[in-house]
Amino acid sequence: MSRNVLVVAHTGRKEARDALRQAVPELRARSFSVYMTDAPVEAINGYGVEAFTPAPGKPGVRIEDFEIVMVLGGDGTILRAAELVFGTTVPILGINLGHVGFLAESERDDLTQAVARIANRDYQVEERRLLEVFVYRPGFAEPIKDWALNEAAVEKSEAARMLEVAISVDNRPLSSFGCDAVITATATGSTAHAFSAGGPIIWPDVSAKVLVPIAAHALFARPIVVGPRTDFMIDVLQRSPNGGILVTDGRRQTALAPGSRVIIKTAHTPVLVERLDTVSSADRLVNKFNLPVVGWRGIDERNPLAGQDLHGQESEFDLPPTSQLTLAPDAPQPGHPETSPTTEVD
Repeated sequence: MSRNVLVVAHTGRKEARDALRQAVPELRARSFSVYMTDAPVEAINGYGVEAFTPAPGKPGVRIEDFEIVMVLGGDGTILRAAELVFGTTVPILGINLGHVGFLAESERDDLTQAVARIANRDYQVEERRLLEVFVYRPGFAEPIKDWALNEAAVEKSEAARMLEVAISVDNRPLSSFGCDAVITATATGSTAHAFSAGGPIIWPDVSAKVLVPIAAHALFARPIVVGPRTDFMIDVLQRSPNGGILVTDGRRQTALAPGSRVIIKTAHTPVLVERLDTVSSADRLVNKFNLPVVGWRGIDERNPLAGQDLHGQESEFDLPPTSQLTLAPDAPQPGHPETSPTTEVD
């Protein structure tokens, strides 16, 4: 049976074209049929890529026929691939050619290894929860339906004027204020736009969503984290001096006139993402943002008894294992509720 892989690449960038020239021959050498959306002529004529046009209901290869979607680019390219696989069980594997590339699993130097792992089906599939978005507009009976992997942002439509909004949680009013925007993000999107606006980082396996106001003219306008069964409602107030724009994943826009309402839920259908390693979310944060985790003492701050620093080098401190440590005579013993002695004061 033929194995199909769809490659989505930012071919306007030289790095993506170079990666494409490497990836396609390696995939074909492992008996994959390689397809591309918006395939450049060079890819079709030069190394045997077949063009793929999403056309539901028409004969030919369907998106469901692909074993995997390989993305060569940054997070924006991965979000474009998510539009293709939305509503299917086809997973995405991102090869980062961008800057942070938080959604990507591998870096450019690991491309050959990634192809081999795909061919051997040596990977894990992780579910990423989505936002389900409903837009109710004045004068329209039916809502516009949308979705987002990262975030749905209600933004002001004019730079010089604030957007007046009211926020509700599960149909209960919470607050109203003027602002530049209100972002609602998934756990996946908590490290994107919402993170830049001062929102919290949510671990990917947490089924939560966060609402983050931007430049709110209010004393209480803090980020709010809720569970998957709780809904957010954002009303563009009639008194707002201008309307707004709903932007989902930075790719789709919907105009919001005063009086519009945006309801944001947690979707039941996820997007699937391939994982090639078991790197923890904490290590991923450290690597992507180059966080300063090594303290001035040079010891592994996460495990001071490990005897190694975070770069795998032997620490200058030769510490004994925990089992060999002895407590001071007056220290409380593990497992006992006693507290350490106190000094009486006259």
